[in-house]
Amino acid sequence: MLKPEILDPQGQAVHRALPRLGFEGISDVRQGKRFELEVDGPVDEAALARIHDLAESFLANTVIEDFTVKVEEVAEAAK
Repeated sequence: MLKPEILDPQGQAVHRALPRLGFEGISDVRQGKRFELEVDGPVDEAALARIHDLAESFLANTVIEDFTVKVEEVAEAAK
């Protein structure tokens, strides 16, 4: 996600359009991006540390973006 102090014109455009589309009560919109990584093997502390380093050095522009790393379990049948 863009850091709070960074202008977000896409989020602002969406925010302005919401009332015209019948959506009321939304006080702000921020636009962001998402990467989903599938990891071979268990997601232990070492794997999380490597993924955090990957996000910090390659996926996010940390000058203007904040990022979080979270683990979501995927059911085998859903693959």
